[in-house]
Amino acid sequence: MDIAVRNLRDRLRGALIAAAATPMTASGEVDLDVVARYLAGLVADGATGLAVLAHTGRGPYLAPDVRAGVIERAVACAAGRGVPVLVGVGGGPCDPAEQASVAAELGADGVLVFPSDGDRVALHEEVWQAARLPMIAFDLYTRPCPAGTLRELLRHPGVAGLKTALLSDAMGCQRAIALTKEADRLAITGEDRMFGPSLLWGAEAALVGIAAASVGVTAAVLETFGGKDLGAFAAASGRLDRLAQATFTEPMEGYVQRMLWLAAAEGRVPESHAHDPYGPPLPEEERAGVVAGSR
Repeated sequence: MDIAVRNLRDRLRGALIAAAATPMTASGEVDLDVVARYLAGLVADGATGLAVLAHTGRGPYLAPDVRAGVIERAVACAAGRGVPVLVGVGGGPCDPAEQASVAAELGADGVLVFPSDGDRVALHEEVWQAARLPMIAFDLYTRPCPAGTLRELLRHPGVAGLKTALLSDAMGCQRAIALTKEADRLAITGEDRMFGPSLLWGAEAALVGIAAASVGVTAAVLETFGGKDLGAFAAASGRLDRLAQATFTEPMEGYVQRMLWLAAAEGRVPESHAHDPYGPPLPEEERAGVVAGSR
């Protein structure tokens, strides 16, 4: 494992990395000042890492200049706070290796590599050669990674860890965590609907869209998991599960809009920028239930 990769792996252990949304208008316009305030609020409320332009941040849909502006704001927010910044690359028509190079130039600490339909090992090698930034591999429920491919990915010297986001596949999540730890990489939960269990199965950090708002709810689960009060952990996990039931539900792609509704309700973003034009339309009456589920 490359020394920089090892260092980031160790730095991320125990971290709550918020998979940040990208606040935008209904027409998709992004105000970078709104982004900066939003990211600063996530850190102030308990996020110890930021992942921008990932699935929650709609990174594959955003233009290069907007992506660069979001990365710049995230890096500026993290400066002096010891907060690592990961950038989502791939998942769309743009070259993930080129995106990773830009992320490196702008001061990101690592990249989260979207899963692809092609040769995933080759993709990670291209990204690594282009940017030499530590990589987090991604096992996503829409493109679950075969065990043999996972083993190959986890042997790559540029891979610091693996994020699992398998949604409801408990056995797949357990397998991925076990393979990651066997390879001496960092097992990162992205399991918004299996958060507490994934920690019990061995996940050592979190990178979750449910921390795009109500950050303290997720932080409390990690904090109590590291303590000795089982009742406190159960209570914190129950609260997070209720939030996840309200936000990570069918249509699943609607979770980004639901998290933006919560962000607006919490005063993190203005109503004008609490929109996800890339997700499915949701009935406005659903909003009250989502906000109620966060309490």
